[in-house]
Amino acid sequence: MMMGKASVLSGLHPVLAEALTQAIAAWPQDKAPGRYELQGDDIFMNVMTFATQPPEQKKAELHEQYIDIQLLLAGEERILYGVAGSARQCEERHVEDDYQLCSAIDGMQRLDLKPGMYAIFVPGEPHKPGCVVKESEEIKKVVVKVRATLLDA
Repeated sequence: MMMGKASVLSGLHPVLAEALTQAIAAWPQDKAPGRYELQGDDIFMNVMTFATQPPEQKKAELHEQYIDIQLLLAGEERILYGVAGSARQCEERHVEDDYQLCSAIDGMQRLDLKPGMYAIFVPGEPHKPGCVVKESEEIKKVVVKVRATLLDA
């Protein structure tokens, strides 16, 4: 898990910095919710708006093939997360859609995002985005999905 401000890309792997740059250049804050390709299936972004929820009403997610760059555009959001291997009580893996839901995270940490902040989760790191900070509110965010094997090239 890595956190930063969208205007500061130093220290990021060049592939991740480029993906974040492309996503920001596409003006996701002006886009309707949906999937937008940046580099085909290798790098794309999901723009979404929804109301934050209490964490006990949500499950953590895990990915195997894609890295998540979760960039908050509007509102405040809490993300609960853990290190790789900390997911517990996991359901079946959805290989086609690259996700698995889990009911618990061992040694769970928390991160509060304000607009312009992002968090990066690599495969195997459980994360529960969209949680309430103070009270439920409508947020807008973009999740940039980067195929993890691009970092090996």
